[in-house]
Amino acid sequence: MFKLLTIHSQLLVATALFACAYAAVDPADAHATIVNYANEVNPDGSYNYAYDTSNRIQVQESGVGSSYASGSYSYISPEGQPIQLSYTADENGYQPKGDHLPTPPPIPEYILKALAYIEAHPFEKIQLKKRK
Repeated sequence: MFKLLTIHSQLLVATALFACAYAAVDPADAHATIVNYANEVNPDGSYNYAYDTSNRIQVQESGVGSSYASGSYSYISPEGQPIQLSYTADENGYQPKGDHLPTPPPIPEYILKALAYIEAHPFEKIQLKKRK
């Protein structure tokens, strides 16, 4: 339970720092307040939290201890663009999704062909003979 609260607290602090950093960009946001807040930590290790601020930042997350989390946040960028990000964090790592995130270039055809060849021709163990 202590570890859960520590991780949960770290997430809340990180999110609050994000909100403060965002507010520092626009002086009008320096006086933003939390207008909606919910926080639930259950005995089984699951948790939920969410909050909204007066400057239109919205954050929500749910998860189970240090093994899984899923959430999202949204805000308006200094350029006036709505930013929305959703994520999961589990045994596969942190996986964010958002239209504003950069995407990698497509894998070149020759690499895809090489990977298909490797998959179709698995490596066979070579028996090495000892020298005398």
